[in-house]
Amino acid sequence: MTEATASSVKAGKAESKDGKKKEVKHLSYGALIARRFFRQPSAVVGVVILAVLIFFALFGSYVGQWGYDEPDFMALAAPPSSSHWLGTDPGGSDLYALVVHGLGKSLLIGVITSVATMAIASIYGTAIAFFGGWVERVGMWILDCLLVIPSFLLIAMLVRAANAKAGWIWLVVGLTAFGWVGYARIIRTMTLSLRERDYIKAARFMGVGSFKIILRHLVPNLASMIIINTVLGVVGAVNSETALSFLSVGIKPPDTSLGAILQTGQSTIQTAPWILLVPSVALILLTFSMQLIGDGLRDALDPNSAAGGKVGA
Repeated sequence: MTEATASSVKAGKAESKDGKKKEVKHLSYGALIARRFFRQPSAVVGVVILAVLIFFALFGSYVGQWGYDEPDFMALAAPPSSSHWLGTDPGGSDLYALVVHGLGKSLLIGVITSVATMAIASIYGTAIAFFGGWVERVGMWILDCLLVIPSFLLIAMLVRAANAKAGWIWLVVGLTAFGWVGYARIIRTMTLSLRERDYIKAARFMGVGSFKIILRHLVPNLASMIIINTVLGVVGAVNSETALSFLSVGIKPPDTSLGAILQTGQSTIQTAPWILLVPSVALILLTFSMQLIGDGLRDALDPNSAAGGKVGA
């Protein structure tokens, strides 16, 4: 815990202005971070928006009248009505059901990709910096080689070769395989200073295993940056999936995602604008909420941030 955080949480009793002693609450580090986070109105707004979107993606299908794979051939590109609340696409599929399923699929891809990406980047980046020498030189050479690979094209080819049901899995694999490289370089740079700390040297002197030092000492000390990048990485993964699906090289029918719906709507923007408008709003709300949460976490984890205030407040 940092000095700013430790000074704001004092165990035992403290004297008030009138000289009386009053009990001070004991707060764990996690509780303190949560209090600092929820003290920020913008972060709370982000959490509320994200919670509504997740609830909509999980339970919205139980409210709708149609399934995302149940087209109504009597209502092709129909405007919103009592039968189809948000209208239909040119194939007669209910737009409400499509957005519910597409939002859930995009969130699933974003969360899995971001968590897997940061897990690989954290272990790889700290490992090559910790061992140094030829291990670091080879590790950086691999990162440099991966950076020049046309990842977007390879991911598109990989997903296009997969069948419709397994397409989203291969999309996650492709995004993860190339998405961790940039984060690994950043983590490696930050680990270079951590490996010279006294507690790392003491652990090595005591014979603690290298892998255990990496997992128990190096990675936890980078936790704040890893958590923030994981949250913001969800946005990046969703945007990458949306771009691929918009170009028809991502999620394939009968499955759908926000990008796939946008791809359908861009050809009917003048005749049926609701097909493009509804998924666009969902995508904007998702990106906006994750950005607010990421900013809130950054301020909550920063001991010098104005979000600290008084712990007892």
